[in-house]
Amino acid sequence: MTGRKYAVIGLGQFGSAIARYLSRKGAEVIAIDSREDNVDDLKDEVAMAIVMDATDKKALISQGVQDVDAVIVAIGENFEALLLCTVQLMEMNVKRIISRANGAQQRMILEKMGVKEILSPEDEVAIVVAEKILDPNIISFLQLPDDYEIAELKAPPGIINRTVGEIDLRNKYRLNLVTIKREYEENKEGKVVAEKHVVGVPNSQTVIYDTDTIVVFGTGKDIERFLEIN
Repeated sequence: MTGRKYAVIGLGQFGSAIARYLSRKGAEVIAIDSREDNVDDLKDEVAMAIVMDATDKKALISQGVQDVDAVIVAIGENFEALLLCTVQLMEMNVKRIISRANGAQQRMILEKMGVKEILSPEDEVAIVVAEKILDPNIISFLQLPDDYEIAELKAPPGIINRTVGEIDLRNKYRLNLVTIKREYEENKEGKVVAEKHVVGVPNSQTVIYDTDTIVVFGTGKDIERFLEIN
């Protein structure tokens, strides 16, 4: 993921963990907080660590925040500041904004504002969040020893409408396909809703559809390579 650039605003325990992990994965990280001690803790681990008021639009622009691949607003103690910062980023036309919500009420407010990606620290581990920030195709993953992972991935465009045999995950990408989660329309209380179900053990003739989620096993590097190619 070298060459990607992110800004993390709010360097409490959750935001700092995300910033560190993104940096270790090779991303350029701008870490921002209003508290000097939080910034000092990270200054040797990220590309830039800045003490600044992230609700100040001019200050954000001065640091080039509008040009990064994504901004993660992880402010935890001051929801008013998180909202104002998020609004400023939206006005700056930042292409990808990911904001933190503590509880259902905060999530609802952010959704009403039009924020598409919302983090809930009580439900998500920072490392998993960071992986999903690095690649939106990653839905979830389980870290195993020796850099192995079991990852749920949105089916990338390069494999859609192809059979498992044609894709040849094992020989081409050194990955094993564990299963597929497929979307089905179901009638619930008179309403047609989309529900995902595991299809079992896929065979070589199983076709991958654009709404499928594939579950794969392999090293983090091989999963990353597979997503980059496809």
